[in-house]
Amino acid sequence: MCSTRGRFARGGANKPHEGPFCTVFHRVGAVVPPPKGDSVTRADIKALDPARTVVVATGNAHKVTEIEAILAPVMPGVRFVALGELGDFPDPVEDGETFFDNALIKARAAHEATGMAALADDSGLVVDALDGRPGVYSARYAGTHGDDAANNAKVLSELEGVPDEQRTGRFVCALAFINEAGDETTVEGTVEGRIGHELRGSEGFGYDPMFMPEEFGFERSLAEVSQDEKNSISHRGNALRILRAKLAE
Repeated sequence: MCSTRGRFARGGANKPHEGPFCTVFHRVGAVVPPPKGDSVTRADIKALDPARTVVVATGNAHKVTEIEAILAPVMPGVRFVALGELGDFPDPVEDGETFFDNALIKARAAHEATGMAALADDSGLVVDALDGRPGVYSARYAGTHGDDAANNAKVLSELEGVPDEQRTGRFVCALAFINEAGDETTVEGTVEGRIGHELRGSEGFGYDPMFMPEEFGFERSLAEVSQDEKNSISHRGNALRILRAKLAE
């Protein structure tokens, strides 16, 4: 599932996009271990090697760590750096109609701001009985961005009375990768499940307490499992593993 610049087409939040895959990381050259030490500052951008750096459009260090752990085997010597570590760049307006659209908006902004390869993701919850909502509005479904309690309450309210077999849904993660040359690749990862009737568990965030993954027999929510268990099936982890396979081709 991928696309390149000029051939990216709009589609539904869980519709794959087909197209040629392009990457320059097979031509990185000599492998140089990524530098160690403190976070990079904006003044250090010019010191980074564009051929061995991927800017991740996030300020979340944990997300960068997860990305590096999964992609490092096929991108040896490449350093993954959060855009937030490079300076106070303005956030692009995420007004896309799909997860793919928004992931590309963020990746393009990071690529254009730094001139280096960039990676961005956009994700959310898709509920079949709600015609795909909350979708791209997942983080602000109840009106205020990041109000998990209100978002959860709204979804549960809208599903009141809906039987288990009709409460199907999935977490979706769209990843957009732009290499140094500007070639664009998009992939999608999902995790299937059902929406529970109540919030369960305290280990997750967002919609995790109501989401019952199929992999766990619909018996435990994502907020009732360990972080390792969650990572093994997560939508972002699945998307990264798909991207890793593309990069290894």
